[in-house]
Amino acid sequence: MPETVKRIPDFNRREMTKQEADTRSHNFYEVALGYTADLAMAEAQRCLQCKKPFCVADCPVQIKIPEFIQAVADGDFAAGIRILKASNSLPSVCGRVCPQEEQCESHCALSKRHGTIAIGRLERFLGDWEAAQSEMALPEMAKATGKKVAIIGGGPAGLAAAADLIKAGHKVVIFEALHTMGGVLSYGIPEFRLPKQIVEREVNYLRRLGVEMYTDFVVGKTRSIDALLEEYDAAFVATGAGLPWFMEMPGNNLNGVYSANEYLTRINLMKGSSFPNSETPVKKHQRVAVLGGGNVAMDCARTALRLGAQTTIVYRRSRAELPARLEEVENAEEEGVEFLYLTLPVKTIGNDNFHVTGMECLRMELGEPDASGRRSPVAIPGSEFVLPFDCVIHAIGNGPNPLIPATTSGLTIGRKGNIVIDSATGKTSRERVWAGGDIATGAATVIAAMGAGRKAAASIHEFLIS
Repeated sequence: MPETVKRIPDFNRREMTKQEADTRSHNFYEVALGYTADLAMAEAQRCLQCKKPFCVADCPVQIKIPEFIQAVADGDFAAGIRILKASNSLPSVCGRVCPQEEQCESHCALSKRHGTIAIGRLERFLGDWEAAQSEMALPEMAKATGKKVAIIGGGPAGLAAAADLIKAGHKVVIFEALHTMGGVLSYGIPEFRLPKQIVEREVNYLRRLGVEMYTDFVVGKTRSIDALLEEYDAAFVATGAGLPWFMEMPGNNLNGVYSANEYLTRINLMKGSSFPNSETPVKKHQRVAVLGGGNVAMDCARTALRLGAQTTIVYRRSRAELPARLEEVENAEEEGVEFLYLTLPVKTIGNDNFHVTGMECLRMELGEPDASGRRSPVAIPGSEFVLPFDCVIHAIGNGPNPLIPATTSGLTIGRKGNIVIDSATGKTSRERVWAGGDIATGAATVIAAMGAGRKAAASIHEFLIS
């Protein structure tokens, strides 16, 4: 028998090159530039090919991670992308925006020495490599079943479900309320983090598979779920969490106060990044406050910075408690975003013309940990102070879109407005209706929504062929 060669751990993770901070803070081009083929192979060759790959167990869409990484290590990129796309139809997207450090990479065998394999970066590399080829290979398609599925919402959950169902032989039609497919991928993530041509490319792949798509189609207004079920055998609701939340404080009705949704949508879908030549420009602000500490807050702050504003993240806890990805926090810091920690906004101040002129805040200190394990902020009495701002962006989260729950009978709705589902299958209380992603769970990650879409697709397929 041949002797088994023991792999020697290599803890030197290969980094991607990126634009210099002073340059990228003035443009909307992508920050990270990706791997070259040589770098990708060198990174992939670090993988220990564990017999029990815990990285797979923590992947919401169950990608065969060791297999696709081995293909990259061997230089067989065609095999790698084929393995990858069997589970994930949006590799170039997920490779850029998914929090791999909290999921697949967190259980890498090299994590104890901080040398985890860059799974997401390798995923990104393969997706971009395929796009550079003369033609994308299409997977084997099952024989047509004659069954029809309506997907309501063209975001990550809807796209993932559509990919699996079309490959299983069913006719799939996506109905999207906005004028562009992609959902949060198109309206909620800035160009410098996820170029829109990449989203369009991944969406067009599904079109090539045969998925039909209709935009400017608001289910619940244009047609109801009931009407769709007269024509379709099943429906999957994936309308996301697009209902913005605001901190409850005086001054929210002033001009210059935005939700993160509105602000980012103006930039992404209304071409605000081409200011001042866009058809629907964002007002030129001088000093912008962004309330919140998650990835969306970082996106808003870094966007405002690129539009020429002095930008401050206002967060009531310390840096250690920031929920945003560390990579995004570091990028923001490098680019010049200011961070005001242990600070609670309590009032937005305006002038006689109802425009924002400032914000009153309170100093905070950290007390005991709350239910999430983070230390609770406690206000310091008498510590009020005022800062000058002409724009305030609330980036503290979103709730489920309320239109489908409000216009569809027979759906069980949770106390936060979410559609209640069976977590294993995505089934709702309504016959022939499934749901998944943020409309069911509240705002979560792109890959979690895609995982929900795949679960629902498997359950829908089982129902359709039974």
